[in-house]
Amino acid sequence: MSRDSARRRTVQVFESVISVVFGIAAALLAVALIGDSPIVVAKVLFKSAFGSREDFGWTLYYTTPLIFSGLSVMMALRAGLFNIGGEGQLLWGAMGAVIVGLKLPELSPVLGSTACILGALVLGGIWGFIPGYLRAKRGSHEVILTIMLNFIAAGLTSYLTLDWFKSTENQNPETASIPAQYMLTRFTTFGDTPLNVAFILAILAVVGAWIFLWKTKAGYSIRAVGENPVAARQHGIRSDHAQIIAMTLAGALAAMAGVNEVLGSAGKFRMGFSADLGFLGIAVALLGRKRPTGVLLAAFLFGALQKGTTDLDVETEKVTRDFSQVLQALIILSVSCSWIWNSWLKKWIGGAEWKRS
Repeated sequence: MSRDSARRRTVQVFESVISVVFGIAAALLAVALIGDSPIVVAKVLFKSAFGSREDFGWTLYYTTPLIFSGLSVMMALRAGLFNIGGEGQLLWGAMGAVIVGLKLPELSPVLGSTACILGALVLGGIWGFIPGYLRAKRGSHEVILTIMLNFIAAGLTSYLTLDWFKSTENQNPETASIPAQYMLTRFTTFGDTPLNVAFILAILAVVGAWIFLWKTKAGYSIRAVGENPVAARQHGIRSDHAQIIAMTLAGALAAMAGVNEVLGSAGKFRMGFSADLGFLGIAVALLGRKRPTGVLLAAFLFGALQKGTTDLDVETEKVTRDFSQVLQALIILSVSCSWIWNSWLKKWIGGAEWKRS
């Protein structure tokens, strides 16, 4: 790595750190303004997220789907595309796992779990392929396409839930349960938490995404198209192929967030299970600077904040668990102002002209 590249990387790391610190500081200032104690709130956040093995297990469980959704957005961003369709793609991932589980109930545990995951990857990949193909071949805008496909996915999965695979055990808007032997193994060392093997799969996805993007020809093509599609085309790289591949992989990665819900926790498809995981993936990818390891760290941060705020209702007077949304919003706002930190850091570290990557 050249000296300038190292400096640029240092600036990007500091930008992310400053964004997080500034966002949390602004949120704690808001706590003080409404008459509660920022110190108490900070202590509750830390204790709730890391106070015990069980708390830490819940933090990692919340982190798992954010890793997948963050990688999904990152993969599209690397090709110069903006994937807003994570919500729809993870819904199809969850539904794909359920369909396979219900239609093939007699498989062995390992084969059954694998088949469910493959079903999720296929349906999620297809839901990513559609906007990728239309963007590459027809010039349609992927943001509009993925937003519309989110609503279509919600409607179709709801229809399948209520009319095809409805549970006969209750009146809840959910499907029947998949065979218990297909569920991913939980980590009992973290107490009674739903943390499961999907977390290991998420770590492997981070490693796989890094290897794919930086060590393979297809990954290089995606990054080249994302950096400069004109220059990439002049060097014989087909931008349409790269965009289709990137969006298909983005859909498959988002689908794994649905797998974490179905095979790791619920054992069924429950309407409304996603708490905007697909949209949070955008913040995770941007805070992670479009790098797999950055996505991992950003997802862990958001997972810790999500878990940390669960005890605010009982531990503070005026701040509730909805404070997590305030924290996330302020961090996202701070990230969007990263050009300010970039300008300041250029003057502080040295007068080089930094290029974003």
